[in-house]
Amino acid sequence: MPDAEHAEPPLAEPPLAEPPLADQDVRPEFEDGELSLPYWLTSTEEAANTRFVRMVSRLPRLLRDAWLLAWHADRRTTMAVVLFQIAAGVASAVGMISVVGVLEGLLRDAPTPERVRAAVPSLLLVVGAATVRGALESAAAAANGRLSPKVYQAAEMRLLTLTTRVDLSTFDDPQWRDAMERARDRWISAAQMLVDRAIELATNLVGLIAAAGVLAVLHPVLLPLLVLAVLPVGWAAVRSARLGHRRVLRLIAVWRRQRMLAELLAAREPAPELRAFTLRSFLLDEVRRLLAISTREEIRVVVRQVRTTLMGTVLSASVTGLTYAVLLWLLWTGRMELAAGGAAAYAISLGIGKLREIALTANWLFEQGLYFADFQGFCELSQARAEPAPGGVAPLSFAEIRLHGVTFSYPDADRPAVRDVSLVLRHGEVIALVGENGSGKSTLAALLAGLHRPQHGQVLWDGQDAGLFDPDTVRERVAVVMQEPTRWPFSARANITIGRHDRPPAMPAVHAAARAGDAHGFVMELARQYETLLSRHFTDGADLSGGQWQRLAVSRAFYRDAPLLICDEPTANLDARAEHDVYQRLRELAAGRTVVLITHRMASVREADRIYVLDHGAVAEQGDHEELMAAGGIYAQMFTLQASAYQSA
Repeated sequence: MPDAEHAEPPLAEPPLAEPPLADQDVRPEFEDGELSLPYWLTSTEEAANTRFVRMVSRLPRLLRDAWLLAWHADRRTTMAVVLFQIAAGVASAVGMISVVGVLEGLLRDAPTPERVRAAVPSLLLVVGAATVRGALESAAAAANGRLSPKVYQAAEMRLLTLTTRVDLSTFDDPQWRDAMERARDRWISAAQMLVDRAIELATNLVGLIAAAGVLAVLHPVLLPLLVLAVLPVGWAAVRSARLGHRRVLRLIAVWRRQRMLAELLAAREPAPELRAFTLRSFLLDEVRRLLAISTREEIRVVVRQVRTTLMGTVLSASVTGLTYAVLLWLLWTGRMELAAGGAAAYAISLGIGKLREIALTANWLFEQGLYFADFQGFCELSQARAEPAPGGVAPLSFAEIRLHGVTFSYPDADRPAVRDVSLVLRHGEVIALVGENGSGKSTLAALLAGLHRPQHGQVLWDGQDAGLFDPDTVRERVAVVMQEPTRWPFSARANITIGRHDRPPAMPAVHAAARAGDAHGFVMELARQYETLLSRHFTDGADLSGGQWQRLAVSRAFYRDAPLLICDEPTANLDARAEHDVYQRLRELAAGRTVVLITHRMASVREADRIYVLDHGAVAEQGDHEELMAAGGIYAQMFTLQASAYQSA
């Protein structure tokens, strides 16, 4: 048998060696960069280079895991599918064995009416078995139609559950992000397809086993020949699946970029800038170039798959011909009765039909098995990167939060984003974090909010290590106003109340929070007021300006009513009057709470109880406004520079 490994170069080699297309949209020097093996594919290289024997040995485990997913999705339906398939296989075997009785009755030495009468009982059994088999296969198909979407749902929810449980810093890991995109793009459906194809394969295998059982009873030499006819088909299926899987690995980055650009061409948000800068032709050319790359590679792979399938079909047909030749020899030499020979011919014909169906199913099955293995790999990676849940519960309030020697680095970063930071937040204080871009302010705020866990040092809530608390219980004590708040595609009411599941959203409290965030006025002007869907992607949806979204985020912070409020550039999208109003309301919200304020507008931090100046991730200065101005350091320079700009204006 040909070795599939010898016919294809290792995955780590550049996959396209032939000359590039003459198409002007495909630049050869760029195309090589698009399709060369990315560094993050080393984890999938082993799967893509799997040999035939190894893939066959791994297939039972993959099928087991896929069926376990189906079992957890719907046990009763999964059991029904299995029982219906087994029963259909038994009915098929009974029908084939009954054919022997029909032929024996028709070929006996007796008058024709007696031969017909002798064949009728077996014929009725054949018809009955075929009817029962058809009914059972229909029942199995109906059960599978119920099971398949539930398997997809289970795989989708498993992926999303694991994705939302990983540590936040994991999203800054390019390797994990690429694995997530690949899993979402193709490999969730692989679980569903693997179960579907496994059912098809089981159906065909039951029929093949029934045919093989009949042949084994009629003459033992026919069975190994029929089994031998399966091997070329199996080899072709595995090799074709490997080619398809390698195609996906080569093109996944190209497809992702092409879809990203296609979405930019069709989306509403970039439409004004696309037209203002006349980007239409440029982006269309880029999409056309990427499509040309992927089209050429797909054609190349399809040609190789067709050749592989043809070779397997020819080899299988040769062995099948040999099987019929042996059958004729057995009849010629008298080693087999004519009736048994007819039944054997029928069983061989049925087996060949099942082999053809197995060839098509196995091709899909092996390929989806590769994708499902990658899906499992992503799930295992996400489980390894999941946030720890120690089980402790953060206190409902606090007198003091203290950071002691806290250091945090993002994955693959050259230096820590926060380095050996120590500071104190007391109940009821307003703390300001200032510094240049990249100085670590937002990272420090994320550490305070429980979004990141320090690699060194401690975050202490009234002397208790926050690392011993369940992260969600810490976050429930914090309200965050982001610089660019997420524009949730829900109603205005839900955008204010989102995240507070511990209490029903009473409208008086919603209105009060909206008034505190200066959002009530524009919400009441919407078509359905607080029930208006805030997304133009849906019928009757509305959109808001950047400043309105910001005020809605401030309202959300008021509604959350948490003891710690973190404001990360909360007025970045607001005009001067709205900014003044928001800071006034934030000062009102600060009563009885601790507020951490991050801003580049130095005038907004003058009244803070304490100001921390960050420089390259470390605390360079601390004190109130008067102390820092008197020190004449970084803060004084930044404040003076900004004040002089206003004065000169």
